[in-house]
Amino acid sequence: MDCFDLTGRVALVTGASKGLGRVIATALAKAGADVAVASRTQADLDVVAAELQANGRRSFAVAADVTDESSIGSMVEQILARFGRIDILVNNAGIGDTQAVVEMDTAHWDRVMNVNLRGPMLCCKHVGPYMIAQRSGKVINVGSVMAARVARYMTPYCSSKAALVQFTRTLALEWIRHGIQVNALCPGYFLTDMNQEFFSSQRGKQFIKALPIERLGESRELEGAAVFLASEASSYVTGTALYVDGGHGLA
Repeated sequence: MDCFDLTGRVALVTGASKGLGRVIATALAKAGADVAVASRTQADLDVVAAELQANGRRSFAVAADVTDESSIGSMVEQILARFGRIDILVNNAGIGDTQAVVEMDTAHWDRVMNVNLRGPMLCCKHVGPYMIAQRSGKVINVGSVMAARVARYMTPYCSSKAALVQFTRTLALEWIRHGIQVNALCPGYFLTDMNQEFFSSQRGKQFIKALPIERLGESRELEGAAVFLASEASSYVTGTALYVDGGHGLA
């Protein structure tokens, strides 16, 4: 359907060198978008960009630290110099691990909040003026099922993702008059580099068995949701959180 076609659009995906960011970048390229991929590791980004280019899309790899405002500003300027526009911003970069609050180093808390919440804010701050000027744009903030659920020892991660959903809602209201849609994409459990060790353990296997759907998500099952939120198919959808969680929220 034409409303899902991203031909002529330029997307920026942070945290795109691996995991769900790489999946989303690939999905947007499959739908026709040219894609700028960003993360801190240039070598990994170059591999992703080469794959996208091999499939016929323009791609640009730019190393950036989403917690550093000058790095974000430079990243946006480089992408605009290369492509001339940014139509889709996917704030995917994120971190998280397990740690008890009473044992937590405050630097760890700050690091999670800086990557998971400050990073999307900085990217929106620097991409936003160009979207506002062109009176169109799509922002996808990658949250988590943990924005609405909780898990023991995951306080910084859960807190940051819940806050990201509220950031999404308030920014959607702020930018609605400019023709920009801002939504959150909240995946459940998909196998990534971040969680591979846990899900290969006996405890992880028991966790998977306890999910309503009794399996992890496959990457292809996130692609359609990402393209929907990036395309004209979602032109009347803003300020919402789309959960792709295999029914985890039902348990």
